[in-house]
Amino acid sequence: QVQLVESGGGLAQPGGSLRLSCAASGSILSISSMGWYRQAPGNLRELVADITSGGVTNYADSVKGRFTISRDNAKNTVYLHMNSLKPEDTAVYYCNGIVRVVTGTWSDYWGQGTQVTVSS
Repeated sequence: QVQLVESGGGLAQPGGSLRLSCAASGSILSISSMGWYRQAPGNLRELVADITSGGVTNYADSVKGRFTISRDNAKNTVYLHMNSLKPEDTAVYYCNGIVRVVTGTWSDYWGQGTQVTVSS
């Protein structure tokens, strides 16, 4: 099986920064896209940013210029650097990975989520 474990959430002040990390482990052959999604109370889960194995990135308009996604393919880890945080960034952030396991099957995996709260 495959596990995605997030870390780095917490409380930040408006204008502050946080860094999220997500490490994938288990019976992994390869990982194509990895990304971050978020879900605020009463809202649908939305894409924040994703990155391909080749490093091509994609961002939601609401975070462009403030958030940076990166990954370390050797460590099966994806990061989200969040700067200039706003109260509206408050949400549970989920890591996602499209993973090929040792059986050859591609599947979609999710982390358990980490809370990010932006408040003064």
